Amino acid sequence: MTSSIQLYNTLSRKKENFEPLNAPHVGMYVCGPTVYGDPHLGHARPAVTFDLLFRYLTYCGYKVRYVRNITDVGHLENDADAGEDKVAKKARIERQEPMEVAQRYANRYHDAMRLLNVLPPSIEPCASGHIIEQIALVQEILKSGFAYEVSGSVYFDVAAYSKKYTYGKLSGRVLDDLMANTRNLDGQDDKRNPFDFALWKKASPEHIMRWASPWGDGFPGWHLECSAMSTKYLGETFDIHGGGLDLIFPHHECEIAQSVAACGHDAVRMWVHNNMITINGQKMGKSLGNFITLEELFGGSHRLLAQPYSPMTIRFFILQAHYRSTLDFSNEALQAAEKGLQRLLAAQKTLAHLKPSSKSTLDVPRFMASCRAALNDDLNTALALATIAEWIKNINSVKAGAETLTAADAALLSKDFTTVTTDILGIKDDSQADAEKKDLATDLINILLNLRLQAKAAKDFSTSDKIRNELAALGVTVKDTKESFEWSIA
Repeated sequence: MTSSIQLYNTLSRKKENFEPLNAPHVGMYVCGPTVYGDPHLGHARPAVTFDLLFRYLTYCGYKVRYVRNITDVGHLENDADAGEDKVAKKARIERQEPMEVAQRYANRYHDAMRLLNVLPPSIEPCASGHIIEQIALVQEILKSGFAYEVSGSVYFDVAAYSKKYTYGKLSGRVLDDLMANTRNLDGQDDKRNPFDFALWKKASPEHIMRWASPWGDGFPGWHLECSAMSTKYLGETFDIHGGGLDLIFPHHECEIAQSVAACGHDAVRMWVHNNMITINGQKMGKSLGNFITLEELFGGSHRLLAQPYSPMTIRFFILQAHYRSTLDFSNEALQAAEKGLQRLLAAQKTLAHLKPSSKSTLDVPRFMASCRAALNDDLNTALALATIAEWIKNINSVKAGAETLTAADAALLSKDFTTVTTDILGIKDDSQADAEKKDLATDLINILLNLRLQAKAAKDFSTSDKIRNELAALGVTVKDTKESFEWSIA
């Protein structure tokens, strides 16, 4: 059931019909997190955006290989070619191994993604696990004549590349402007031009994360990993490359140059970028004090938050805006999203209890057709949610008796509503999951206390006391009654 999907191609700056080169197979690469800090609101938007694309392409019948990388080496301060590695800096401050830091924050990222109901990618490679591939790519670029080695570091020669190809075609940057608006920086005097970028950096004596290479001990440049890993897992040409708008320059621009220099052609057919999240009209950032982690959002612990917000509220909030538009965070916007989410979840429950009629007064197939038309139009989730809101009113009208549905139409609407909201948009009932966990905990406690009763009846007081004491350590207070027991949680 492949579908005619139009996506906005950042490279051509227009909507294009999405037709994968190897239909119905789709190769999609998305830039994932740099693991040196807790996942924040800025991580949530690309994760939800490309999770939606992954889900919708799969729904439409495509077999998707979704690759999302983890940057755990080579990303220096200020996104430059000089300075300290961000992961290594965090490790130095916290007095841990860099990979210990990377693993801890990768785990936290994954935990947050599960709460947001973001599906895991098909493959999740990390930069430190693909050093061999990155060295091989540098060698190919050197062989093509678009790089040079200086004192153990290798730099991409942007000027040489621009004589044959166009550097800046994704971002619209012009080389002459780059030459006029860049300056030499301390520690970068070995570059031929200040706008050249590092493919491989020589490691200083104090640099922790280092690997042997043909040019001496060093580490890869930040841009290199995505070119190397996308080629390894998706081939020299693949369908979609995604990421945040802030990655267009220099990261994705440099990726294009690296891949063309090594392979002689563009690797990516379609570039898709999500826009930024702002907070009360300002760009989110630590320096402004408006940087909010996902843990703070879920717990309501940040000073800018009026209350905690559930992961599904955050997901619904992100989906309310088109992925290419700026999304402004505020408590009012999140509270509105919370109300919209509750109306949607209530409608799902209502659908399960509608009384069927002998005839339908609603055109039920129109619901799925309208939702698909919205999502086919460059993933227009704002329009899809507007369609859902319209049909929530219809569902409530059926409940009130103002509209009617046959049993078959009610079943079709329930199925299609769940497909769109849960399977494609990824919205689920947080409270239901919490209730299920509480029910499971209750059942387990009752099982243990019934075993304790049996132990007491068999005069196995050692086991009886052990169960009571272990539960007490977990905050469960047990009170024996004449025939059974009572318990409570502190």
